Formats: sequence, C-alpha cells, structure tokens
Amino acid sequence: MADELTGLVTHLGESVWNLTTLLADRTTTNVGSSITNMTAQQWIRLIAIVGAYALLRPYVIKLGAKHQEKQFEKAQQEVAEISPNQLRGELGIPEESDDDDDVQGETTGADWGKKARKRQRNMIKQLLDAEEKRLQETIDEQEDKDIEEFLVE
Repeated sequence: MADELTGLVTHLGESVWNLTTLLADRTTTNVGSSITNMTAQQWIRLIAIVGAYALLRPYVIKLGAKHQEKQFEKAQQEVAEISPNQLRGELGIPEESDDDDDVQGETTGADWGKKARKRQRNMIKQLLDAEEKRLQETIDEQEDKDIEEFLVE
C-alpha cells in the first residue's frame, strides 16, 4: 500500500512538473512570435495605447481621489447632522403612552420591548428622584451651616 502511494505521489509530481514546463514553453513561444511578427501599424498602436495609459493614469487617479473625497465629505456631513444626544437618546424620562400598559393575549415582535422601556423609565425616575433628594439634603446642610454661624454659644 505504501509503495502504491509513493508511486502515485511521484507520478503526480512528474505530471505537475510536465504541465508547468509545457505552460512556460508555450508562453515564451507565443509571446516571442507575437512580438517578432508584429507589423509597423501594430507597433504604433501598441505604443499609442501604452503612452496614453502612462499619460492619462495620473489624471484618472486624481479624478478618482476627488470623487472619493466628495463622497467622504458627504457621508461626514450626514453623520454630523445627527447630534450626540440623538444618538444616545434625549436626556429625561420617556413619555408614557396608553399602549405601554400590559396587553392581554398574544404578543408580537413590536411588543417585545415594552417591559424593557417600562423598566428603563422607572430606573430613570428613581435616579432623578435620588439626585433631587441628594441635592435637597446638601442644600439643607448648607442652610444649617449658615444658621450655625449666626448662633452665639
């Protein structure tokens, strides 16, 4: 079995080598004969095409760069029209609507986020209430300190 495998690999290697040499020989022969058999008109045509490519390529690249820059600026302008607050949502408590109440029966894909919106709304309310309470306490403490200054022992 090992001898058969070795023979197969050797045969495959020889086949690949033969194919590679065949392609190389045909390519050099065909390109060589194409160049030697060209007429003056074909040479002039080839030189004109290569020259036009060499002369026009930088201008085409610059034109493409300008077009790409305009597209980039347009995309940046569209992004700039959206404010950061719009991206992360307006600050404050989302408005409650009548359809936020639990709906009996089947739920659809549009109903999936109702509980999450309610939780978020309640969390924002709690955070705002806690902040107001903290601010009120600091104001009360500040007033107490002001009163203590005027008290004589």
